[in-house]
Amino acid sequence: MQRTPRPRIAAALTLAAAILALAACNTVEGIGKDIQKAGQAIEGAGQKGKK
Repeated sequence: MQRTPRPRIAAALTLAAAILALAACNTVEGIGKDIQKAGQAIEGAGQKGKK
């Protein structure tokens, strides 16, 4: 009777999930910075329009 490699499969899936989670964090952080810069540009244009 052969053993199934369940612990290895579980470890591989856990590692893959951790890598995806870390990549997602960097992506969300980058999008947040881009949105913040866009907001600052809009705010700056609004300030110039007031003068």
